[in-house]
Amino acid sequence: MNQSVETRQIAGRQVTFHHYHTVIVGAGAAAMNCAVHLYEFMKCKGIDDAQDRIAVVTRGVKLGASRMSGSDKQTYYKLGTSPNVPDCAEEFAKTLTAAGCCHGDLALIEGINSLREFYHLVQAGVAFPTNAAGTFIGYKTDHDPAERATSAGPKTSRFMSECLQREVDRYGIRIFDNQEVAHLLTAGSGRSRRIVGVATLDTLQTEESKYTMSVFLAANVVLAAGGPGELYKTSVYPKGQVGLHGLAFRAGLVAENLTESQFGLASTKFRWNVSGTYMQAIPRMFSADADGGNKRDFLADFFPSMKSMATNIFLKGYQWPFDPQRIEGLRSSLIDVLVFNEMQKGRRVFLDFHENPVGNEVMAHFNIGELEPEAFEYLRDAGALQHTPIERLAHMNPLAIEIYRENGIDLHSEPLEIAVCAQHNNGGFAVSKWWESNIPHTFVIGEMAGTHGVKRPGGSALNAGQVGGLRAAEYIVNAYGREISNGSAHSEDIETQVSDLIARLDSWGKSSGPAPQQVIKEIQDRMTGSAAHIREARDAAESLQKALLLYRTISQQGLAAKSARELATAIQAEHLALCSVAYLKAIVDLLAQGAGSRGSYLVLSPHGTPIHPDIVNRTTREPLKFKPENKDLRDTILQLQHDEASPDLFKTAAVSPRAASVERKTFEPAWKDFREGGIYRAGEAES
Repeated sequence: MNQSVETRQIAGRQVTFHHYHTVIVGAGAAAMNCAVHLYEFMKCKGIDDAQDRIAVVTRGVKLGASRMSGSDKQTYYKLGTSPNVPDCAEEFAKTLTAAGCCHGDLALIEGINSLREFYHLVQAGVAFPTNAAGTFIGYKTDHDPAERATSAGPKTSRFMSECLQREVDRYGIRIFDNQEVAHLLTAGSGRSRRIVGVATLDTLQTEESKYTMSVFLAANVVLAAGGPGELYKTSVYPKGQVGLHGLAFRAGLVAENLTESQFGLASTKFRWNVSGTYMQAIPRMFSADADGGNKRDFLADFFPSMKSMATNIFLKGYQWPFDPQRIEGLRSSLIDVLVFNEMQKGRRVFLDFHENPVGNEVMAHFNIGELEPEAFEYLRDAGALQHTPIERLAHMNPLAIEIYRENGIDLHSEPLEIAVCAQHNNGGFAVSKWWESNIPHTFVIGEMAGTHGVKRPGGSALNAGQVGGLRAAEYIVNAYGREISNGSAHSEDIETQVSDLIARLDSWGKSSGPAPQQVIKEIQDRMTGSAAHIREARDAAESLQKALLLYRTISQQGLAAKSARELATAIQAEHLALCSVAYLKAIVDLLAQGAGSRGSYLVLSPHGTPIHPDIVNRTTREPLKFKPENKDLRDTILQLQHDEASPDLFKTAAVSPRAASVERKTFEPAWKDFREGGIYRAGEAES
């Protein structure tokens, strides 16, 4: 089949139309995996021109969290592969759902398909380590009761993306790079509503005075554009990771668990998580003035002994995400609060791998042999009892040093500036057991899919993205046939929306509205201040009203995009503005239900539990207090949907998590369901 391409004149501009069976938006590990599986399933169905029916559309094939994020040894969380320790999908699912607000059917499916997708990556060339017998070696990660974690090094997700892209290229699937998604084209209403295509700006072809627009029409759309990392000022997401959430909200997708983002310590000059061996090496932590002077070993003011302080620095390695349940009793997440506390004073915080931790005048000097047993025995067994943190880190994980050297930072001589950063969205858009959204024929995979609940083991997002890509591809090919979209059934709706989009973009060139970069800065400052790891009900409500005012200002005045090249930033600013309203609305409504501190955020309350007697409210000078988790809310999931008629532009509802299927059919009936396609029909067969 020769792929259909046509050019139409709309609103005075040339618009190129492409026609596909499935368009995947995004180019990370989840997106590439979905493209590979789509091709393979189509080939199995005897579709010879499979490569011409699939397109990958992305704003940057080498951008995004999969390509540009990692940690000391970036974890991939899978079902256990130990030759002598049993594991099963049901136990895997129990771990994913342990903290609540997580659909049991999705958790079970992620467990069932975990090894299928892990070995798919191995076959694609990802070098996960084995022993001489071929066993894939495991270790424990955060929130992990077993040893399900493995790693291909600091760049695990990058290797995944690159290996899967090579498969996409080998299969001849077209990747449309440098495409800024400006609008999701919709048709119909109610249950008949569909996303029928994607309108984009070609950022490579756009010049100062004109821009190039394309429309990708498809019978099926897969959204895999990652999380909205640019919502936050203090963020470890790659710069430019904006997601597509605002556009998806406008198209009608329902979101879940937007309150449940994950935060943790990360470096800021080069954005990288300082988890695992970075902290297990036990570096010195100090703060300094804005110019780097007046160093202070601030942790020593809050821990009673060097033994306690140094052990908790170590524990911060595999207890890396900020966790309000690990604050009381001088536990490891108190460190995150203390880092934040220093930064609130206008000070900067650093890790120094050249020196061991430094105490105060009443503390003993650092002695690695006097650590708590959990820390000492780990380092002893790893052979990491060297004299300095950099020696210990080099012994345990030299690649963790190399990744910084590649980015112009020498940990042997340069202190590493850190902050508590936004790292991952556990929430996202609601999906079925086939990762289909509430709009038929539209699927959401990767970080855009809200499958994780309140807490997740480190690395489980990589497994979820691979399983989601598999499930979406399998369902599309087996349930939705071979149709190539020609757009004829919705041509009037499509042309009207494209015309309106062009008119809006053209008007921004004459607008007196706010500048796009200023809008993004305002959003980031507000979200980091009110919707990050420290939250307070009144402050969140005030921030929601400010976010609504900003979005309405943009809607009424437009954005001041003075050149065609600024249009891409303006598009991002507009949908990030709506996205920030959605996140704040979810936070405000959940706090109104009586939610407390959970997952990876702390809820401040004057009637709560003191964080530490020496951490005080800067206004009242009273000890700063936090509200404990309301565990009754573990049995509900907060859904959110765009609603122009609502005063806050969104409506929310509490729903119950779906349970995992308990039905188990014998082989013959299950085989019949599979042969006849019953497993793809809603309500039939087990998950």
